Amino acid sequence: MSFSFQITSPKIPTNLKKANFQDIFYDEEPYLTNGMIADTVIDHEEVERFIVSKVMFKNVTFINCTFKKIDLTDVIFENCDLSNSNLSEGIIHRVAFKNCKLLGLNFTEANLGNVSFENCIANLCNFPEVRFKQVLFDNTSLQGANYYDCLLNKVAFHESDFLKDCK
Repeated sequence: MSFSFQITSPKIPTNLKKANFQDIFYDEEPYLTNGMIADTVIDHEEVERFIVSKVMFKNVTFINCTFKKIDLTDVIFENCDLSNSNLSEGIIHRVAFKNCKLLGLNFTEANLGNVSFENCIANLCNFPEVRFKQVLFDNTSLQGANYYDCLLNKVAFHESDFLKDCK
């Protein structure tokens, strides 16, 4: 890949313990840290100002979830489905989306820094008024994505597809 900036990868401990997403509801402020959530479905959850740090989501399906003003730092989503979820106004820093399905994911007014999208299907994603800083879209389908009024600073689109097949 040839782009002139470096993406800082998520800083996640190697010995993550299995976590349960529903544990956040026992705390006064929703906070999830140092854990792995795997092989599960998170259905119709709505949590505002949710803080997630040093967490790996693997094979997780999020169905109609709304996490407005989420704070994601040092997080990996691997083989996840976040289609039609809402991460608007979020702070998303040192996050990797790997082999994820992100159809219609809403990032409206979010701040993305040191974020990578690798081998993802991100068609119809909403990025209006998003601030991108050091973001990589690598081998990602972005057909029909909305980039209205974005601020782009060190953003690379490597082998990514914006156009629908015109056959």
